[in-house]
Amino acid sequence: MKLIVIDMQKALLVSDLYNLESIKKNILKLVSKARKEEVEVIFIKHDGGSNSGFTYGDLGFELWSELDVKKDEKVFVKTINSAFGNPDYVKYLETSGDKDLMIVGLQTDFCIDATIKSAFERGYNVYIPSNTNSTFDNNIISARTTCNFYNKWVWPDTFGKCITLSSALKMLERK
Repeated sequence: MKLIVIDMQKALLVSDLYNLESIKKNILKLVSKARKEEVEVIFIKHDGGSNSGFTYGDLGFELWSELDVKKDEKVFVKTINSAFGNPDYVKYLETSGDKDLMIVGLQTDFCIDATIKSAFERGYNVYIPSNTNSTFDNNIISARTTCNFYNKWVWPDTFGKCITLSSALKMLERK
């Protein structure tokens, strides 16, 4: 099992995100549990390019400081929605031989969705803990409805297993 934390970057962690405080709290619980159980945590950062506010050198590009990324933890940078757009990430996962990925982070309807579907297409077992991904309202649909649509309709039993937070915490326990 690997815990994949996607785009928890300063530029994206703004109050407009749906259920933000709960999402942050739940992700921190998972990261803490994974570290305690020696389950690998991998961080993914999005580089939006120049003038995006989150590219190399921008404060917004940095990961949320409360994640307290350790020196031995992997951080991969992507420039497209799916984390699998980074060939180093793909090669690293392939060499590890681990087929179980727990995916959390931002944004539900962009990078989380693309990464989940890419993982599924490559034969990974994908687990999505409840209340660990979020997005913004858009001109068509509310963030709440978007999150419910993906977590309760699109992903379950097709692209991955949507599980409770308590189930996710138990899955991270090494036996």
